[in-house]
Amino acid sequence: MSAKAIATEPRIEPATLEDLPQLVELLVALFSLEEEFAPDRQKQEHGLRLILEQPSKGRIFVLRTDQMILGMVNLLFTISTAEGGIAILMEDLIIHPQHRRQGFGGRLLRHAVAYAKRKGFKRITLLTDKISAESQAFFQEHGFKFSSMIPMRCVFADM
Repeated sequence: MSAKAIATEPRIEPATLEDLPQLVELLVALFSLEEEFAPDRQKQEHGLRLILEQPSKGRIFVLRTDQMILGMVNLLFTISTAEGGIAILMEDLIIHPQHRRQGFGGRLLRHAVAYAKRKGFKRITLLTDKISAESQAFFQEHGFKFSSMIPMRCVFADM
């Protein structure tokens, strides 16, 4: 579907379980671009379902028309001892490949920041690809700054 085929004004809403197939497709597209992750539809669906079924753990917001989901942002809730309150880890911000460069990513990001402020969160932390200057510039344009902290992981094999 082309950008011109969008018949209704896109709106931002909380995602629902009925959105799972389209959300999985967005994550597959995202993880296909990243060096550190490989797409796995079953894992992506399971992770999304965990968030959608446990609203105390996080929120997924989608930008949608009546026909399709154009993009999503995934916000996970945690507690920051440094900030002395609740914080957000922004896991995924993705716009459907056919609808990029139309301001939709900025719109979703602004919604996430406004939501965090309105709900009293202390901070949003995100990870972006080290090799993607474009992604880094996008987040900087929206008020995010580089941290002197570096991410480290310990991944456990599926059991």
